[in-house]
Amino acid sequence: MSGTGRLVRTKGGTKFKRKKRKAFKGEHDWVKFPEVSITSPHLHESPHPQINENIIVEVVRVKDADTIEVRWSERKFLFAVRFINVYAPEKNTWEGRRGKTWLKNKIQGQEIELIVNKKNRVGKWGRLLAIVMYEGININQELIEQGHAISGREKEAQ
Repeated sequence: MSGTGRLVRTKGGTKFKRKKRKAFKGEHDWVKFPEVSITSPHLHESPHPQINENIIVEVVRVKDADTIEVRWSERKFLFAVRFINVYAPEKNTWEGRRGKTWLKNKIQGQEIELIVNKKNRVGKWGRLLAIVMYEGININQELIEQGHAISGREKEAQ
């Protein structure tokens, strides 16, 4: 057998186990991090369109009270969107689960508009940052007003 890996003994005999391919230093992982900042050296290498303007998407899944997974017609995969300047409790807390449930009931399965700031469009984990609008309502602000999250200013003050 060719390739990189090793032989591993199993109950059924010996099998060849391939090593997982690691990204080379400087190589970008487009599956985990589909968005890159405008200052990234990888910006022009992107195999799919980068989001630099407001778009309409479908909410496929609510991951927690400040992150959703969406489908966009210009991409063949789902990607995460983080609500900009909104900080919700972790999803393993009672408050986090309550916020996630509220958001799920409000927008899951719905078409929403993502308002993107070109200068601040990617978070530290490679998620798109956006203001989420549904039926003319700013959902970022609604999360804060309903008590499911705090704003960036409130978080800085803590």
